[in-house]
Amino acid sequence: MDLIPAPRAAVFHEDGLRYAFGPEPLLDAAPDCAAAARWLRRELGAATGWNLPAAAPGESAGIRLRLDAGLAGRQGPEAYALTVDADGAALAGASGAGLFRGLQTLRQLLGPDAHRRAPLPGRTWSLPYVQIADRPRFGWRGLLLDVARHFLPKEAVLRYIDLLAAHKLNVLHLHLTDDQGWRIEIKRYPRLTGVGAWRARSRRGHRDSPLWDETPHGGYYTQDDVREIVAYAAERHVRVVPEIDLPGHSQAAIAAYPGLGNTDVVDTAALEVWDDWGVNENVLAPTEAVLRFYEGVFEEVLDLFPAEVSPFVHVGGDECPKGQWRDSPAAQARIRELGVDGEDGLQSWFIKHFDTWLASRGRRLTGWDEILEGGLAPGAVVSSWRGYAGGVAAAEAGHDVVMCPAQHVYLDYRQAAGPEEPVPIAYVRTLEDVYRFEPVPPQLSEQAAARILGAQANMWTEVTDNQDRVDYQVFPRLAAFAEVVWSPQPPPQERDFAGFEERMAVHYARLDALGVGYRPPGGPLPWQRRPGVLGRPREGAPPNV
Repeated sequence: MDLIPAPRAAVFHEDGLRYAFGPEPLLDAAPDCAAAARWLRRELGAATGWNLPAAAPGESAGIRLRLDAGLAGRQGPEAYALTVDADGAALAGASGAGLFRGLQTLRQLLGPDAHRRAPLPGRTWSLPYVQIADRPRFGWRGLLLDVARHFLPKEAVLRYIDLLAAHKLNVLHLHLTDDQGWRIEIKRYPRLTGVGAWRARSRRGHRDSPLWDETPHGGYYTQDDVREIVAYAAERHVRVVPEIDLPGHSQAAIAAYPGLGNTDVVDTAALEVWDDWGVNENVLAPTEAVLRFYEGVFEEVLDLFPAEVSPFVHVGGDECPKGQWRDSPAAQARIRELGVDGEDGLQSWFIKHFDTWLASRGRRLTGWDEILEGGLAPGAVVSSWRGYAGGVAAAEAGHDVVMCPAQHVYLDYRQAAGPEEPVPIAYVRTLEDVYRFEPVPPQLSEQAAARILGAQANMWTEVTDNQDRVDYQVFPRLAAFAEVVWSPQPPPQERDFAGFEERMAVHYARLDALGVGYRPPGGPLPWQRRPGVLGRPREGAPPNV
């Protein structure tokens, strides 16, 4: 069995029997399976040349699709059951999402060429006899794409949604704003993209690198682009979580609207969109005017990301330097007026305001684990990135948690120790390291463990300036991550990595068919290297905090 992620239970025929499809198989899809049938005809039809016409009553169909509400009650909404025998393939899903997950399994069973966009000459198609019962380990199985540091065009985002769906992942976290760029159109504030989406140049490599790319960089998604992305993801049962960063990581917004910054200590009118990497000192001013501005931003964001498909809104909340607030008479007066605990209290005040504001509109705030400082509303979700500790504290305090510790699932980290790794960043995190990642720390109580919604791998793009570089960092490690969050897992050291590697031999062929520029097992290909571009590797094992 070469399926990735591995299903919960699969029984193949002991004699290796297979069901062979004819040149034009029929499809029997119940009316409530129309969306799945549409996807199957479009995607599988492209690879096989099949039209998959609907079977008439009494006709034998090679593929049969049904929804089974009983599965949802027993196994959850993403469960599915697949049977292949002499009558063909019968797939039942607990919901549309479960049916869609099952279609990914069916596609994998057909072989790598089922992932192509046109049929290969002379290719025939068959499925092994099998019975599969499957459902996910976690409800949140995500990838963060940082499109702020280096912009990815809309087509690249749509492509990544397809890649997530192919691996049974269901959350795309879009990091849309940062010091280096603002990537979402806000109609009431046109300078956010007119100015904030563009920077004059970019550093090549880590921030210690002396190299610069003098080509202006930028781009943004129009509101219709965003609607298309959200709808495209929803068809594939992927939730898009937008991130609008505050009160730090905000220089692009301040460059567009200087009044957002701490004007009594910084000449904010002289600021430009930042062209460097790291933590930036320019943060939002703690004023009512700034709150109203960002409420206006979020009003448009909520309209673009409907609650029924994207109930979560990420507000960042991390890495907010306090120097300007300490030096600002206006910020100090604000601290006294609000009665908060110094500059840290101001940051908490920002987060609490939008926590309440979003909750009143039926949304759930999520943010990086710094948002724990100062307390949170009950519905807020913590993204634990600095290690496990923030997630443990949040879960024990009764908050839902998404585990994404940098030491384990930051995919910008280098994949090997060799000198040929392109722009090596931080610690080595191999395919095996990611495969042994465990989202639920063993010290959690049973009640707190139930607060772990799932996990997310994060792809930050300071040193990945195009789609090929992103592919190289993300794959094949995202396949290992997908298995961690979908499939039942023993403790990390008991996992069968050798068996996973064997299955990856077939999965690499699937990635080839999908056009993914992954890191080969033997190391980077010549064109994947970046000789002379400085990274910042760290030696040894990362701290397990």
